Amino acid sequence: MRAFLLSSLLLAATGVGAADYVAQPGSTLGFTATYQDEAFEGSFAKFTPTLRFDPADLAGSRLDVSIALASANTANAERDEMLLGSEFFDAAGLPEARYVATVFRALGGNRFIAQGTLSLRGVSKPVPLAFTWTPGAKPVLAGEATLSRLTFKVGTGDWTDTDLLPDEVKVSTRLVLLPKAN
Repeated sequence: MRAFLLSSLLLAATGVGAADYVAQPGSTLGFTATYQDEAFEGSFAKFTPTLRFDPADLAGSRLDVSIALASANTANAERDEMLLGSEFFDAAGLPEARYVATVFRALGGNRFIAQGTLSLRGVSKPVPLAFTWTPGAKPVLAGEATLSRLTFKVGTGDWTDTDLLPDEVKVSTRLVLLPKAN
């Protein structure tokens, strides 16, 4: 009996309530920006999110996303080539961005904030991700964040002029998830 109680206490202390999830087809990671007052959208075809989440166990939750910068696509060949180059993502020199969140806060209902750090182009800064959580057989995490591209050295040289290309970039994600098989 004592061993059972000790095991139960250890399981409770390790946050077993949070489930591990893997992204499924239909998951997206995109961004929206403006150039010469015209909005454009882009997305990353290759990104790998890992999520441990339970609304009842936020302390045991974690989001970790690796993003292959060379997979950026805005459906404009000239812009895409520029984005991958050294003045923007520098996909050849620093091919991956990463977002890691270990602090989560409930906002009420199915809304949450992940307090995470984005590492991009050798710069790591806090970026909060506001998201909704839709539970079910295939839970969905749908979130948005706003970041300063210049803080992460995205758009150097002449591109630091925010009259043509504003500093603010909106990032959005929709993760369709399944519990990870053990």
